[in-house]
Amino acid sequence: MTNGLIIETRGLRKVYRQGDVDVAALRGVDVQVKSGEFLAIVGPSGSGKSTLFHILGGLTPATDGEVLMDGKELGKMSESERTTLRRTTVSFVFQKYNLLPTLSVRDNIEIARYIAHKTGPVDPSFTKVLQMLGIDHRMDHKPRALSGGEQQRVAIARAIVNQPAILLADEPTGNLDSENSANVLGILRDLNHSIGQTILMITHNPEAAAFADRVIEMKDGRVVSH
Repeated sequence: MTNGLIIETRGLRKVYRQGDVDVAALRGVDVQVKSGEFLAIVGPSGSGKSTLFHILGGLTPATDGEVLMDGKELGKMSESERTTLRRTTVSFVFQKYNLLPTLSVRDNIEIARYIAHKTGPVDPSFTKVLQMLGIDHRMDHKPRALSGGEQQRVAIARAIVNQPAILLADEPTGNLDSENSANVLGILRDLNHSIGQTILMITHNPEAAAFADRVIEMKDGRVVSH
């Protein structure tokens, strides 16, 4: 992708059919994210930011416009190609931790490698990431033994163990108190600065967005400031 861009949308539109009415969730959205950038997209409920997140992750198709992710145009991909994209290029952190309760922290992280068909030992540098996340001493514990903040840090570790080009985070601190929120957001910022992880975070919270390098504001399906 030219100019160091890893994400680019051009004239992105999404229309949902509700009964006899067409509802426009996105109304011509142009967004550019450079490789290694930490970008936050903010806006109230109904602004279109979550719809944008799901389109960028290949979870739902756009109605019109183009989406380029790491040089690949999503609209021209088959469903199997989009699945491969989610396994190899894009990873997700959600408000809910989505950890498997019967598995240890180690196995919750390892399952991401299994899904991506990765074999062999984890890259030794990942040990430093686990230390940064503060969970290196919790690897044999089950999720129920962890705090909410620790569970979200495990979810982050799982998301980046395969070294994705892009990390998409959807309200990653929505279930956390203010102290744990600041810790998790600080960790995302540290990952961005220390290993150059590209992060696009969706949030309704301006305080959370302040941890990013750049903030885009959405309203009524449009970008209103950037």
